[in-house]
Amino acid sequence: MVFDKSKYDLVQQENIEDIKTQAYMFRHKKSGARIAILANDDENKVFTVGFRTPPADSTGVMHILEHSVLCGSEKYPIKDPFIELAKGSLNTFLNAMTYSDKTIYPVASCNDVDFNNLIDVYMDAVLHPDIYNHKEIFMQEGWHYEMEDVNSPLIYNGVVYNEMKGAFSAPDDVLSRYCLNSLYPDTSYATESGGDPEVIPELTYEHFIGTHKMLYHPSNSYIVIYGNCDMSEKLEYLDREYLSKYEAIEVDSQILIQKPFESMRKVTAEYSVTEDEGTENNGYLAYNVSVGESSDMELSLAMTIIDYALFSAPGAPVRQALIDAGLGEDIICLYEPDIRQPMYTIASKNCDETREKEFLDIIQSTLSEIVEKGIEKDALLAAISSSEFRYRESDSGNFPKGLIYTTMIYDTWLHDDDKPFINLPKNDLYKLMRGRVDSGYFEEVIRKYFLQNNHCSLVVLKPVVNLTQKKDEALAEKLAEYKASLSEDEIRQIVADTKHLKEYQMQPDTEEALSTIPHLSRKDIRREIIPFSNIEKDVNGVKLLRHNIFTNGIGYVRFCFDIAGVATEDLNYVGLLVDTFAYIDTENYKYDRLTNVIDIHTGDISAGLNTYRNRNTGNVLAAIDVKCKAISEEYATAMDLVSEIILRTKFDEFKRLKEIIAELKASLHDKFVSAGHNFALGECKKQFNEASKYIALTAGYDYYRFLVDIYDNFDNCKEKLASTLKKVSGQVFNRNNLVISFTGEEVLYNEVEKAIAGFIDTLPDEKLEAAERNFEYKKTKLAYKTASMVNYVARCGRFDDEYDASIRVLRTMLAYDYLWTNVRVKGGAYGCVNGYTETGFGFYCSYRDPNIAKTIETFEQIPQYIDELELDENDMTKYIIGTFSSLDMPQNPQLKGYRSFDMYMCGFDEKTIQGFRDKTLNTSVSDIKKLKPVIQKILDDGYCCVLGNSAKIDENAELFDEMINL
Repeated sequence: MVFDKSKYDLVQQENIEDIKTQAYMFRHKKSGARIAILANDDENKVFTVGFRTPPADSTGVMHILEHSVLCGSEKYPIKDPFIELAKGSLNTFLNAMTYSDKTIYPVASCNDVDFNNLIDVYMDAVLHPDIYNHKEIFMQEGWHYEMEDVNSPLIYNGVVYNEMKGAFSAPDDVLSRYCLNSLYPDTSYATESGGDPEVIPELTYEHFIGTHKMLYHPSNSYIVIYGNCDMSEKLEYLDREYLSKYEAIEVDSQILIQKPFESMRKVTAEYSVTEDEGTENNGYLAYNVSVGESSDMELSLAMTIIDYALFSAPGAPVRQALIDAGLGEDIICLYEPDIRQPMYTIASKNCDETREKEFLDIIQSTLSEIVEKGIEKDALLAAISSSEFRYRESDSGNFPKGLIYTTMIYDTWLHDDDKPFINLPKNDLYKLMRGRVDSGYFEEVIRKYFLQNNHCSLVVLKPVVNLTQKKDEALAEKLAEYKASLSEDEIRQIVADTKHLKEYQMQPDTEEALSTIPHLSRKDIRREIIPFSNIEKDVNGVKLLRHNIFTNGIGYVRFCFDIAGVATEDLNYVGLLVDTFAYIDTENYKYDRLTNVIDIHTGDISAGLNTYRNRNTGNVLAAIDVKCKAISEEYATAMDLVSEIILRTKFDEFKRLKEIIAELKASLHDKFVSAGHNFALGECKKQFNEASKYIALTAGYDYYRFLVDIYDNFDNCKEKLASTLKKVSGQVFNRNNLVISFTGEEVLYNEVEKAIAGFIDTLPDEKLEAAERNFEYKKTKLAYKTASMVNYVARCGRFDDEYDASIRVLRTMLAYDYLWTNVRVKGGAYGCVNGYTETGFGFYCSYRDPNIAKTIETFEQIPQYIDELELDENDMTKYIIGTFSSLDMPQNPQLKGYRSFDMYMCGFDEKTIQGFRDKTLNTSVSDIKKLKPVIQKILDDGYCCVLGNSAKIDENAELFDEMINL
């Protein structure tokens, strides 16, 4: 690669064949900046500028800086370049993240011009932010005192402040935080990088500015460029525009090593529960060990393998021993390799926290026995195979692949300048690990880091009834006392500051300032849709849709079983059938052995419930989708395993069944609180939407109540439970209910068709009558009270008009303008989403929101916003491009196949989808104005649900028909 040797030193060069990448590490001579380059043929290019940012305290300064530097800069002097970029960019990723030891700013795009624009805005943001000119940015994103008038109560507000109140409301997050803090008390990991809500108000503007000056310097930067682009040009650009303007300095950002403990350290903490939840068997116990250093790749992979084989897999021995002892309804095991001294945690959830000695004894005795007898070889091979399959498949889901590789680089590079790439090549490591299965190596790792390791900690997390309410009351009293101590002039100053901040937030950017943000044009958007790939076949009387897509030798099969034959009163059991899939003994396998065999021979076998609404008939099809991925030579075994699971599961394994139900109800409850926006939306939509009703009964709150009931009455209902599961299984897994999807190239399909046909032949061939659906719908304005410090506010409704694809552009406008400004910027919520479906309903929902009534009022005023909307052609073009950024997100081969199948199942043809694309691309202001009645219908439908803080809900009781303690 060509580069200017007077500007850069080439420190390292490596061909990483495992990921088909040429890697380079440069050091910029003048500024000291580090630049890693990963050159390959991936069109989804990624640029990341990162800084090593170990926090000195828990004020959240690093997190607040992460938000704040994206609020205007020297070259782009507008209040929110991040949002302006999102409006008019074809980015495939645009965000920033604060970790416990680093802050990174990644952007991605498949468009070269767009990619360059994104890089420049982000580089100027991090190096030349407007935070020096506008204290309002710190107040808005961090924290500030707020009073509407002299008689109002004094409160704290701020985006990060409210975000972290939400994070501190989820007990799993609270536990994770104390585990890390407890193990490394003399390092930056003892603090909360995101910010502790009780400590955030201690952060001063001066310290905030000083931290940026100290750490956001090129000498402390770690830049990564990934993909198929002109890397020489990128190096020249970075030097010319930014790096050459800085002299190298010494930056004290080293992450210290914790000196090992002489004995285990114990930390006791508290978390909040409601009165209904109570404290009995609601505690957490966590045992944590420090495991080497992040640069030890052999140890890191060995720990990943041990984690799965001994702790995390279904039936893994340590996990099972804790469950058998009644030490928790769920066991959380987690290896964290992305900190300087990696950590392993074993935690019991929903347990009697006073049983700490028994908890530790079981872990130690179980591991000692394993070391003495040796780890089961199949368990190790299954763990290695599973990890290796994921590595080779390189499935990054909806994230750019380059972002995953970038974070892997930071795991080691942050702590050792000479080791940026050692975490990327793994093929030889997998060979090494396979060769060590019989050597005693893994047993020795357990002995060293779990049995003979004094660098460990025990975290005891105790439930306290209404702790959130007590803290809220104490804070209100503290702020009231502070207000009482202020002079009249000081109070008037806070009111004036509050008013000033709101005026600043509402003041529009000048046209001159807005013009500095680079945008694409409509001609940069692809006109044609990506065609579907559906080749219809008949295999032994069953319809199969083949998606001829290159998958690098992996075949993805999806068996879609219609559940129409299941009675409405049995739909809860469909959820349990999905959740027990492959987790219970079958006639030929114990469930732990089954897991091992699946992992040795396949990439995965799993099940889930999906719904498909046909746009032509309006009918909703609910189905259990059984998914399997494997290479061709393993397909016969893979199909035998799928057949074994769906036809020969032993539902009368009552001990195992009760264990699964305990885990499910514990994890669902925490999921409701931590992802409260999804919960609130689900409870809204189920009141009028058939597809959402299925989800509620099989995965939502209705399902949760079903699980609680059968768990509490298990001995009395277990026989009925087993017989009903068996009955429902027979009503679902039938060849007459089946449609199949296969993603893979034609040669691959030809190699595996016989195995798929053989599987079909194992299925019952019974004609089943469709059950009559007697769903009851009731409009109720609901509020669910929790111990959370924040709220999630949802509104939903139907519009029933013919779908107008211009509403996609309105969604972008609301997300990046009206809702962003009013719910997030002014209201202090962490976020707000809105959406509309081709089937005729829309929704609005806030996330980690300090408000309830104010947010509902904001939603109600959307039609007025549309009425008053004034946009020129440039504005419309920006919003249209921002819309296509999400519509044209690159997809991996598996997702491409799923897209084609889903379109087929929902009755969409290419002409219809092309019509939607054309309408979206040609959306005008008048098209948006015409949507006002559609939005009004959604809001007039009146469906509302809030999940959140008990006291806040009580304050707004008049808004609800029913208030429920979750």
